[in-house]
Amino acid sequence: MDILGIMNVGSSALKAQTIRMNVISSNLANMETTRTPQGGAYKKKSVIFTSAEIGFAKELENQSRQRAQGVKVERIVSDPGEAKKVYDPSHPDADENGFVEKPNINLVEEMTDMMKAKGSYEANVTSIKAAQRMALKALEIGR
Repeated sequence: MDILGIMNVGSSALKAQTIRMNVISSNLANMETTRTPQGGAYKKKSVIFTSAEIGFAKELENQSRQRAQGVKVERIVSDPGEAKKVYDPSHPDADENGFVEKPNINLVEEMTDMMKAKGSYEANVTSIKAAQRMALKALEIGR
């Protein structure tokens, strides 16, 4: 794979991890949301990734017989699980028995996912910077 291919793979991963961090932030911001426009408590969202051919993939495949793959967000899905029920008869969204449906979001899991996404993002920034340094060195050698 050439230097542009490395940069394209890295940039596709940066975009995907940015979306992942935004979804996690949304989950954290809505941990206490009991009423949504769709009705009911907020549903936790997760990001599904898939591999994808990148910009010069076909060109690279013809030249080197390798397929250049990046990553993209295939879709964002809502958790199909049940909301947790909390007894709070004074809450405006409480049912006739005094229970309120709250999102089934675990703060520790979300923060762990955020740290993983941040680590992946930083690793891809490092790979793009390394490819950039290699390109600059190649230009210096060519002088």
